[in-house]
Amino acid sequence: MSIEKEVPLSALVVDDSMLIRHTVCRFLEDLGFSVESATNGLEALEHVKRRIPHLIITDMSMPKMTGGDLITALRSNPETAAVPVIVLAGRSSGFQEGERRANFAIFKDIDIEDQLRKGLQTVLGDKAFANSSGR
Repeated sequence: MSIEKEVPLSALVVDDSMLIRHTVCRFLEDLGFSVESATNGLEALEHVKRRIPHLIITDMSMPKMTGGDLITALRSNPETAAVPVIVLAGRSSGFQEGERRANFAIFKDIDIEDQLRKGLQTVLGDKAFANSSGR
């Protein structure tokens, strides 16, 4: 008889705004995700070296290493090239909606939680909500 324990999906949230990081992390934790966070792309790459997450949500405009540079680094590494990336950006940030390296884009100036639900459904399907606490 084998007892399989369900392993939660893991996510890495990368944003230099503590408020945005907290909001996104809490939302994901409420859905049952195991969540880590970083304040810039360089920190994110250090996290990824230790554990490759199922999903990365990143801001585009950050100090030390931008979200665009982070995505470039992830896509150029065979071990992380297929990790889904959701981009967080302000409408006035200059983010190009045509950015094809990301799997989904969320704009910070609109209801983030509603957009996160749509993004998670798009990139992870129903498994994103499998461990949900019914939020």
